[in-house]
Amino acid sequence: MQVRTGQDGFTLIELVVVITILGILAAFAIPRFVSLEVEARSAAIESLGGSVRSSAALSHALWLAQSQPATVTIEGQVVNITDGYPTVADINLTLSDTTGFAFAAGVWQKIGATTPANCSVTYTAPPAAGQPPGIAVDTTGC
Repeated sequence: MQVRTGQDGFTLIELVVVITILGILAAFAIPRFVSLEVEARSAAIESLGGSVRSSAALSHALWLAQSQPATVTIEGQVVNITDGYPTVADINLTLSDTTGFAFAAGVWQKIGATTPANCSVTYTAPPAAGQPPGIAVDTTGC
């Protein structure tokens, strides 16, 4: 018969120390993860803004190359053109993927943002022929 001496498992003091250490680590880690989430949404909005600029420029180039028609076809989508650039209603058709964003009337808002209206990209039609459209990126509410 074997007699066991010593203890099995952890003492209450050891468990309290480990829980305290985990609590301290969590207190420092959680704010960093929250900050990363905000930075990720801001980066997504900035990226979408660049995509809108590129798609508007591509649409304009296609419009010029095709002798300035009323519509151009991009990736199978018929896009209405005004003053050489996509209309506010059709700019969304020039983008291939806007997952994670809500689109209405030329404004994309990031779904899940703290203040979606201030985490957005806004497209406005050119003020006149020969001028570029307005593309505004707002990351203050991401």
